[in-house]
Amino acid sequence: MNRTELAQTIDHTLLKPESTPEQVADLIAEAADLGTYSVCVSPSLLPVSAPESVKVATVCGFPSGAVQPEIKAAEAALSARQGADEVDMVINIANAVRDDFDAVEADIRAVRDAIPDTLLKVILETAALSDEQITQCCLAAERAGADYVKTSTGFHPAGGASVHAITLMHEAVGGRLGIKASGGIRDTDTALAMLDAGATRLGCSSSAAVLEGVK
Repeated sequence: MNRTELAQTIDHTLLKPESTPEQVADLIAEAADLGTYSVCVSPSLLPVSAPESVKVATVCGFPSGAVQPEIKAAEAALSARQGADEVDMVINIANAVRDDFDAVEADIRAVRDAIPDTLLKVILETAALSDEQITQCCLAAERAGADYVKTSTGFHPAGGASVHAITLMHEAVGGRLGIKASGGIRDTDTALAMLDAGATRLGCSSSAAVLEGVK
């Protein structure tokens, strides 16, 4: 994988609560310079002005996921109206922990129905789940019509992405849904390990460092 190809797997991310519109403008300029696929910003910072080469992603129910499905649906719909090309929603993690995968599916479906024409990624917070819960959440996301499953918010104390979690996700839905690794990807070796395990997209706030190791 060359530098251009790796860059096109990256959602260049800025989700710190204190982020300003000026910092988002800098993020977009850097994304265009690095050649990343998209930027990912907080919904309160939409709309943004980005070149056609850079997609705009945002988050929903972030970072806890402990929001009623109707609220997530409304938030996602507003983001889509404000120009988001992609939405990364957080599941209600408590539903997954208690093995209520019907509730996980219903949560995702509410957002899917609200943004039928917007790419939807589903953040599972895999470090907080068992292997079986990861698998079942992936299958619930597929049933609900999601486009991607994603490892992490990057904000949970349990940790971020892991090769093990990506492997489980790939075994569950690889080839049918995209798989996004996010949380703790700060260098080239880690990024390539995630892609080798089955990830098809990377969430990175350290995109320049990730791209340093390839030509």
